[in-house]
Amino acid sequence: MITVKQLYCILVAVMMVYNAAALHAAPISGPGNLTSTPAKTYSADIVIYGGTSAAVTAAVAASRAGKSVIVVSPDKHLGGLSSGGLGFTDTGNKEVIGGLSREFYHRVYLHYQQDSAWKWQKPSEYGNKGQGTPAIDGTERTMWIFEPHVAEQIMEDFAREYKLDIRRDEWLDRKKGVSVKNGRIISFRTLNRNVYKGKVFIDATYEGDLMAAAGVSYHIGREANSVYGETWNGVQTGVFQHGHHFKQAVDPYRISGNKASGLLKGISAKAPGEKGSGDSKLQAYCFRMCLTNKPENRIAFPKPDNYDPMDYELLARVFQSGWTELFDKFDDIPNRKTDTNNHGPFSTDYIGMNYGYPEASYEDRRKIIKAHEDYQKGLYYFMITDRRVPAALQERLKTWGLSKDEFKDNGNWPHQLYIREARRMVSDYVMTEHEVLGKRKVAEPIGMGSYSLDSHNTQRYVTEKGYVQNEGDIGVHPPRPYSIGYGAIVPKASQCANLLVPVCLSSSHIAYGSARMEPVFMILGESAATAAALAIDANVTVQEVSYGKLSEALLKQGQKLKM
Repeated sequence: MITVKQLYCILVAVMMVYNAAALHAAPISGPGNLTSTPAKTYSADIVIYGGTSAAVTAAVAASRAGKSVIVVSPDKHLGGLSSGGLGFTDTGNKEVIGGLSREFYHRVYLHYQQDSAWKWQKPSEYGNKGQGTPAIDGTERTMWIFEPHVAEQIMEDFAREYKLDIRRDEWLDRKKGVSVKNGRIISFRTLNRNVYKGKVFIDATYEGDLMAAAGVSYHIGREANSVYGETWNGVQTGVFQHGHHFKQAVDPYRISGNKASGLLKGISAKAPGEKGSGDSKLQAYCFRMCLTNKPENRIAFPKPDNYDPMDYELLARVFQSGWTELFDKFDDIPNRKTDTNNHGPFSTDYIGMNYGYPEASYEDRRKIIKAHEDYQKGLYYFMITDRRVPAALQERLKTWGLSKDEFKDNGNWPHQLYIREARRMVSDYVMTEHEVLGKRKVAEPIGMGSYSLDSHNTQRYVTEKGYVQNEGDIGVHPPRPYSIGYGAIVPKASQCANLLVPVCLSSSHIAYGSARMEPVFMILGESAATAAALAIDANVTVQEVSYGKLSEALLKQGQKLKM
């Protein structure tokens, strides 16, 4: 006979096992399961999907234009890469950065004018703020280099000042959540079953999920040079413009000299493809790591999940070949921190491991993101523990670690993977290297760019001589800043009449390599929202917006349209 007390104990034990199993099964991050909560419907003039820097500037511009706006953000943190570790801004020519984008960097400057901003370092140790260091320039006093939490706070300040309605951790139902009627988006539904209706929609995500779900044409990967008559698109074997390649002969096999032992991880057994040909491959992703060598603020590099030192055997061979450039991209940001980026033949870029990301389900994207995190954590753990790392480099690296006061709710790890490229819209107007390099005039400019045609490595393969090599690294500087045309952010009129796409804009792979910079995304976000407001006021499609009125509005907002 089981007593009441024994039965109670059994029930408690069962519940504990159930709860533990549920906790273990919970996703690492990202969207949860569909909820049974009844759906709610929300409406605004302009609905923005995304939490990137472009999403924030678009929302501010919409608010300034007197329009109601809702930001539906899958992200909990605002600002995308700008607040996710990319604090050493890729600016190009700073003179062409205007509007809200420049205001953001001006606010960075104002922040670092406060003594309280310098907790781990004296301002004089970082640079003379009054004379214009590499971080600071211009009569408007802008600062281009900053800590991640500072960028996020400025994004939150924008949200607070303009009373932005931001719905965080809301994920688009990509399979059947977008309602399109007569070529217009009527609404979209999230996995939480909330419905968002709008007059004009803006897809400000790095992935282009709303654009794709609405049936707008897009491309993934590299076009062949023949498609748009380009030179720097497609496969680029034998082209090494940044030095991120194997300069010495390095064996690709698990056991050196033994082909039968198989290739080391990350090396493709397939040929790279004919030079200039197209493929579906993507330039590599990575996390921009915020490191510090301030002992009081430093956390030792952790041993990651799924660590296998054999994954870094290729790096050991790179060191053995005499490579010593480990610290060349530990770019200084304030308070003795870095924005650490990829550098060299084997570094933070997880080459070849992102091809499926754009079209992957949310669950599979989380797996890809986790694999990138494990890879980069393992990379640094390997370098501080393996005896084959040169002693001088290893001892210096041990003085570095993750910053204790950054990304505090994510184990001090960046909350945003650097999605350098995912989907790119294909509209009636496609921006190519001809526009970036100044060979073709741009009609109806809405902003400017100036950075180089920049692509990170796309694949790692075995050469005909039997050695490992990287492919895809491009860096071609335009002769002068260039304009970006309005046509690059509007879909084909036959596909969607009320959507604007300022991040996954209509561009070839190599042209996107220049346009994909955070200042440009902020510029295009503001321009997209300004165009959306004009479309609403005139009751026309986004394709029919008067460019005269649009350019007039943008110039009043301080945007730079042409030189």
